[in-house]
Amino acid sequence: MKKLYFKEKPLDLHTVNHPDVTHLVENYVLCRQNSFPLKIITGDSNEMKRIVTECLKSHKFKYQIGDKFNKGYIIVLK
Repeated sequence: MKKLYFKEKPLDLHTVNHPDVTHLVENYVLCRQNSFPLKIITGDSNEMKRIVTECLKSHKFKYQIGDKFNKGYIIVLK
């Protein structure tokens, strides 16, 4: 995969409680639709990744979970 360049700072969810994630992700992605790709740092929490991916799917965004060496982030492609 080619190197991605990000125009925006990533959304870091390390210190965010699960009930707050959907609202933060929606806000972050919907307000930055002209700045793809976007990076969302989830850490290793499978529950956090599930919440983020469900939110992205509900808005029909395409995404990729991490890479071969680090699965602790999600890239929103479009």
